Amino acid sequence: MTKDELLLRTKNYAIANARLVLNIPNNIVNRNYADQLNRSASSVGANYRAACRAKSKADFINKLKIVEEELDETLFFMELLVELNTEMREKIVPIYKEGNELLSIIVAAINTSRGN
Repeated sequence: MTKDELLLRTKNYAIANARLVLNIPNNIVNRNYADQLNRSASSVGANYRAACRAKSKADFINKLKIVEEELDETLFFMELLVELNTEMREKIVPIYKEGNELLSIIVAAINTSRGN
């Protein structure tokens, strides 16, 4: 996968999560989790863009580690939202799978960059 393809994929991931958030039933618990989901999902793309502009290999790895953390956080909030809104499972599962795939790609990139 090229840098440009991953840039687009992380951007589309943020958009998919934003659209999901717009459809989550509004209550005090969902609002908090949806806000967290929206922030972490959009940070994935923003931090990957920053990684693409890294000034060194170490900087690149550090920025990718942030992407990894944001993806993991996004997956966590999706898990909570599915538990609390089982009727949304069908909408959440494909986005969750994409997040897992992106996480695998980022972890592989980190390991490759480290020489593992």
